[in-house]
Amino acid sequence: MRYRTLIGTELDLSVITFGAWAAGGWMWGGTERKGAVEAIRASYDLGVNAIDTAPVYGQGTSEEIVGEAIKGIPRDKVYLLTKYGMRWDLAKGTLASHSKDNSGKDIDIYKYAGKESVIKECEDSLRRLRTDYIDLYQIHWPDVTTPIQETMEAVAQLIEQGKVRYAGVCNYDVDQLMEASKYVDIISNQVPYSMVKRGIEKEVVPYCLDQQKSILAYSPMERGLLIGKMKPGHVFSEGDHRAGLYFFSEENLRRTNAFLETIKPVADEKGISMGQLVLLWTLEQPGITIALVGARNAEQAIQNAKAADARLSTEEITFISTELDKLEVIK
Repeated sequence: MRYRTLIGTELDLSVITFGAWAAGGWMWGGTERKGAVEAIRASYDLGVNAIDTAPVYGQGTSEEIVGEAIKGIPRDKVYLLTKYGMRWDLAKGTLASHSKDNSGKDIDIYKYAGKESVIKECEDSLRRLRTDYIDLYQIHWPDVTTPIQETMEAVAQLIEQGKVRYAGVCNYDVDQLMEASKYVDIISNQVPYSMVKRGIEKEVVPYCLDQQKSILAYSPMERGLLIGKMKPGHVFSEGDHRAGLYFFSEENLRRTNAFLETIKPVADEKGISMGQLVLLWTLEQPGITIALVGARNAEQAIQNAKAADARLSTEEITFISTELDKLEVIK
């Protein structure tokens, strides 16, 4: 495993960090707790020392699973990254989505990060994670109903109290990053980034490079699209949010798989999977510090972790990028 330090911190994270969204089951067609716990532990055994989760993932389920999985591991040997600002138990802020929980019950998710909510969410996360501090505390999505100052001053208070070590954000644009940084030291921005979703390269990446802020890339395999196993006609299980995403349309599956076939020889030559090749390319892109990768079972987790054992040459990176420029995904 390789490690990179988040700029300005003592957090030396594995370049492959365990993303625990799917582990919580919400929007992924349910969860299997035993498999999720085994996946996290298998990752840790291969050097993955960081786990990213959030309260809204399974409405507490993901954090509980993470807390169970790290039981017995010395607390200073694993980094816990979680979030706040998405409430399913409080109708305040702006409605983010109308969804169903893991039991099939209708729920509404709200983006809200008022001071009292941030403090409460932190206490709830500490309890579910079975810890007394969070290494990186991140607002999940911008909350347009609450001044950024109020939100970030609440996080600064949690840092002063020792309940949080560092502050981060997710899905923030440059203006929001600049505003948040006035009130607390924002050390990272967690944003979507993959071969087929590269919008952050225009403004967010240059800003983070200039201001020395780390980027945590989530969904680097575009929720399974870039593994190459989904073919036109694929049917998702009930409750799987991917069924409605344009990436998984018949035509986009065809186009993406054709692209993957062109770069497959690179993976074959190295004896690695397509998913591992995609992760390696992602980690070599300017500004990307670590990649958050999910797994539903130990086998997937092991494959993800072992991606860091391989390397890409400059020529291989250039070849992949050149072929990628020819791919057009239809929205």
